[in-house]
Amino acid sequence: MKAVILARVSTKDQEEGHSLDAQIANLELYAKRKNLTIIRRFTIIESSTKGERPEFEQMIEFIKGQKQKIALIVDTVDRLQRGFRETPVLNDLMNRDILELHFVKEGNILSKDANSTQKLMWNMGVVMAQSYTDQLSDNVKRSIKHKISNGEWSGPAPLGYLNTDDPDTGRKTIIPDTERAFLIKRLFQEYSSGTCSQAELIRKAKGWGLETRKGQAVSAQTFNQLIVNPFYYGAMRVKGQLYPHIYQPIITKELFDACQTVRTGRGRTQAVKETKHPFLLRGLLKCAISGSTVTCDLKKGKYVYLICRDPKAPKQKLWIKENDILEQIRDVFRSIQIPADVLNEILVHLRQTHESEKTFHNAAIKRLHKESEDVARKMDQLLDMFMDKSITKDIYDRKHTQLSIRQQEINRLLEQHHTGNEQFKIALASLITLASRAYELFERSTIEEKRQLLGYVFSNLEMKGVSLRYSLKKPFDLFVDLAGSKEWLLEQDSNLRPID
Repeated sequence: MKAVILARVSTKDQEEGHSLDAQIANLELYAKRKNLTIIRRFTIIESSTKGERPEFEQMIEFIKGQKQKIALIVDTVDRLQRGFRETPVLNDLMNRDILELHFVKEGNILSKDANSTQKLMWNMGVVMAQSYTDQLSDNVKRSIKHKISNGEWSGPAPLGYLNTDDPDTGRKTIIPDTERAFLIKRLFQEYSSGTCSQAELIRKAKGWGLETRKGQAVSAQTFNQLIVNPFYYGAMRVKGQLYPHIYQPIITKELFDACQTVRTGRGRTQAVKETKHPFLLRGLLKCAISGSTVTCDLKKGKYVYLICRDPKAPKQKLWIKENDILEQIRDVFRSIQIPADVLNEILVHLRQTHESEKTFHNAAIKRLHKESEDVARKMDQLLDMFMDKSITKDIYDRKHTQLSIRQQEINRLLEQHHTGNEQFKIALASLITLASRAYELFERSTIEEKRQLLGYVFSNLEMKGVSLRYSLKKPFDLFVDLAGSKEWLLEQDSNLRPID
């Protein structure tokens, strides 16, 4: 059989190492063992998680253009895909007997005649790859959170400030704009007096020469954004929360508060409405007819009803017993089953795969160790310069503090990398075990635990009259009715499914 091999790296660092060469050599050796004739080699340097994949599409078109079935050989599942978006294309080619997939390290070969376990192993590999990508995303979010906790702003500086580089450290920082900062302060001062309308103040700002960085006059929209921005007194708003920042304020907190008093006047704050009864499905269901959140109501102190729109008469409301919907949810949990022998095989598979993730962690740890050594050397050089009186104590203290902070960051990242890979596999194993006991756990849980479990398993929950419509998060959708099916069929189901 003729074969195509695919080697992929996702960063420039990997490209400059030996990852591509090692992958190609391993794939060629595999093809030789299997008596497969290589007719094309594809090496892709890209991320498989973002944007278009032109090289991947080119490879698929090449395979489609051949007159006989092609064996596509890749090192691991995650070298081919990091999510399920490519699965329908690959599955279609296999069903048409155009393609045969060979995953070398997993030892898994798939064709149109693949059995249920082989297909399940492939999809579990994709789930693990997607989960790992999500974990990297979580790490980025944690890094951003850490930056915020240090008082650093990562976006464009507000009008009146400039994004620049610190001349001492070379790191990004924000400084007041000498051409605009005093005008921003004057704008706040005049607005706080309450004697100028917004329109009058915008005209005054234009007369002062206050312009945006694009050279445009301050508009009403710009003014409204500016006057409520806490950045000017020393705080940054992130997702509705305020955090102190490390940059030089332009105004005082008192001046900012005075402006907010003028802006809001004597407006009253409305209290948030709360419900005394802990409704299980409160806020978790959408009405398929109106698109709004399904509300809950308690009748006679013990009967819970869900209120949605009537599919036959959308202007009319329907009161559905909560238990009618809960029974449909229980049916879903009952359908999520993993036979004991398959569960054991999956857990073994988890322990044996994802060697590429280990490679990633090892490379990252190596780079961090090198940077740690560089920081330590710079600290030694800094001390020598101070001892030789080449620099003042103030310069020494400032630079030593900066280097110490970076050293702490490196140590924190090293700790994350040392524990992250193992925690990732443990989390996935726990997830699979949870899937095998979903119904039992749901029945034994408290209301709050049930709500958490629903959010964990379902990606969408809707009511269309008395019928529940839903979609499951991965990997739970892979295990629906698995025990009762003779042949496990791939079901790329991103659409809502009704229970009749």
